Amino acid sequence: MTLSKILSVVFFLGALGLGFMLFKSVDNVMQEEKRIAALESRIIEKLQMLRDAQVAYNASNREYADNWNDLREFIQGGQIWLIEKKETTKLLEYGKEETTVTIDTLGSVNVMDSLFNERRYPNFNLDNLHIVPGSGGVEFEFFSDMIERSGRDIPVFEIRDPAPINPKRRENNNEKALRVGSRTDSSTSGNWE
Repeated sequence: MTLSKILSVVFFLGALGLGFMLFKSVDNVMQEEKRIAALESRIIEKLQMLRDAQVAYNASNREYADNWNDLREFIQGGQIWLIEKKETTKLLEYGKEETTVTIDTLGSVNVMDSLFNERRYPNFNLDNLHIVPGSGGVEFEFFSDMIERSGRDIPVFEIRDPAPINPKRRENNNEKALRVGSRTDSSTSGNWE
């Protein structure tokens, strides 16, 4: 065998090795991105559930829950009132209208049965709702307060992931961490929407 054939085989094997290493590194990055996307999807689902519970809590108590224990008690034993609202419009002289609004309470339904029923969330587990998926037991951060807008106090809340898995969300002291609500505005939207 000549030296050129030996070198050709060595370079060919080296190229195969480098190609495999390149493939593995790209594949590892893609698998990590898929894992992060799946975990963030589960986190978003929990944040949506917590938002639904907070909105119901606010409707019943005129404020948001500032900790998990209060929200949990509300989910377990709270009631959502069912109301019927009727508007009657009566035409007066000269084209004016008079509107009468009648509100009637029809009854109530348990929060657990209404928001977290088996049909909507088949694998719902209240004991793990406040745990960030994939975090090893880290809990969501809860915040609620009253802020003044136009001379009126309005309730605000924020629930956020304190330790994001995605490195891009960890930048600038977790500035882009997944969260729902706002500390400074009357908003119930999430930062992923």
